[in-house]
Amino acid sequence: MAVVTVELEVTSSLPAPKLFKVYNDFDTIAPKVEPETYKSVSTIQGDGGAGTIKSITYGDGIPFTSSKHKVDAVDTNNFSYSYTIFEGDVLMGIVDSAHHHIKFLPSSDGGSVYKHTVVFNCKGDNKVSEDNINLMKEGLKKSFKGFEAYAIAHPEAY
Repeated sequence: MAVVTVELEVTSSLPAPKLFKVYNDFDTIAPKVEPETYKSVSTIQGDGGAGTIKSITYGDGIPFTSSKHKVDAVDTNNFSYSYTIFEGDVLMGIVDSAHHHIKFLPSSDGGSVYKHTVVFNCKGDNKVSEDNINLMKEGLKKSFKGFEAYAIAHPEAY
């Protein structure tokens, strides 16, 4: 089994606790800030914590239709969230699972750094193409910027 790891970092002027709170509302906010990417996010089982199973229906702006993922961990003290995509065409028929780890690190200027690491467990000798990696990185960065803008526009909520 081939393993491919992809890392992304984006800096923000917003503090880590605020961004973490916004990301905890992903299911509600994602379709609002990025309807071309996220048509809907729904919980199939669980309460949002570890073990929760979610289903995502993607919008017309990306080449995938759906995925299912399991929440692995939510750490409110360390502003981190992990989940594993285990089903859907987003795995492109070449990936068994994609483990995502998101962490918001406080920075010395009062802002934060958004770190998103994805570990693809590929089927056999398959590998995720550079084009797909770049598409994913741009999508993650765009989503982050959408969430950041939402937090700025709704300071009362966060």
